[in-house]
Amino acid sequence: MPAPTTTDDPVREALARARSGAPPGPDTPAGPFPRWTGRATPLTPAAAPALDHLLRHSLAVTPSEPGDGRLGPAPSAGGLNPVSAHLLVGADGELPPGRYAYDAVRHRVHRRGDAPSDPPDGTLVVLTVDARRTVSHYGHRALPLLLLDAGHAVAALASAGAARLSLDTDGLLLSAAAGLPEPALWRRTWPGTTPRHPLAAVAAGPWTRDPGAALARWATCPPGAAPQPESGAGEASPVLEGTWAALDAVASAAGTGEWATPTARTADHTLMSRRSAPPPLRGVPAPEDLAHVLARAAGALPTRLRWCAAVGGEHPGLLRLAPAGNRPHRPALQPLASGEARPTLAAWAAGQGWIAEAGAVLLAYGCPEDADARQVRRDHLAAGYAVGLAQLAASQLRLPSRPVGSWQRADLGAALAGPPGRDWIVHGLALGRGDQP
Repeated sequence: MPAPTTTDDPVREALARARSGAPPGPDTPAGPFPRWTGRATPLTPAAAPALDHLLRHSLAVTPSEPGDGRLGPAPSAGGLNPVSAHLLVGADGELPPGRYAYDAVRHRVHRRGDAPSDPPDGTLVVLTVDARRTVSHYGHRALPLLLLDAGHAVAALASAGAARLSLDTDGLLLSAAAGLPEPALWRRTWPGTTPRHPLAAVAAGPWTRDPGAALARWATCPPGAAPQPESGAGEASPVLEGTWAALDAVASAAGTGEWATPTARTADHTLMSRRSAPPPLRGVPAPEDLAHVLARAAGALPTRLRWCAAVGGEHPGLLRLAPAGNRPHRPALQPLASGEARPTLAAWAAGQGWIAEAGAVLLAYGCPEDADARQVRRDHLAAGYAVGLAQLAASQLRLPSRPVGSWQRADLGAALAGPPGRDWIVHGLALGRGDQP
């Protein structure tokens, strides 16, 4: 595992290592999931119907095999689930006003502190990531995967009923609102625990009229209770230290604080049954189905990313969405490039050979080498969010699908005869046809 070097741009350095072909080192312990000391309150349909529904259908997880990750509605690289949720319950919430940490395994919340003296309306959810979990398996490839996982978590919350979402609110504001230390000061403030970096926020219901102002109100409260000390939290490899430094910069990259409104909810049974299909994913989806899934991704949020799909079959190549023209509700495809791209994609995707046989692979590309921390954060969170929505669209069409987040040497722009270093593959979604064996 290559050790990071010290530079003035830890984000660009971490992303360059993640995009390189160097393999990660041996697995290390992922560390325990956070345990909080505050009083635990189970979430039930009787006591908190809206919160119970929202979190059960988005972030609640169940253990798969001991020490082998968790299963839940939101996809996560390697099943490592580094995303945690912190609830800020206001005056009209289903719980007494205050800060809470969500225990996704036991589907309960732990009270961490009080609300402001005049609490704002509504309930907000701040999402943080624990880099140690993802670094434990993916090493220096962890940074983009952590951002993509957070984007998928936002997509799951939005699809389950969250009313608003923000991918570029200043992480220092998010930390203060959630009652957490600044990530760069975490280990000094709460020794024996692992830093959690705030990356996104959602408003749980439509009654939060101004979520940005509400976050500012929550930030005036004193810090909340710390989690329990964690075994091994005082140890950090150079790669983990480098990932933390990159996340420090990414989280604190101040954006506009813009809040977006999700387009539509997804049916409960689709949310709960969505799973990443095991390979192989053979058979090219019907053109109208592929166009629908691609349009769902491309239209998820305004972003600098571009989208296309690599397909096999009798006419392999890269397809993109055709201009809407006078049929905006009937998306169609048009050629971007001809020729078989899937074997190259398999090599770029950490050598996952099964991708060469996938019926189609949706691709989000952009985020150039000189992107600043704000764009890196925004592009990766938006890509995770969009692929999360695209996978739900594929599930509704009964198409097997599997997100692909680990990409190395994947300069799609250069492969299409464009300038190098401008259009890297950020995320992907492999698809098959539902009637294939």
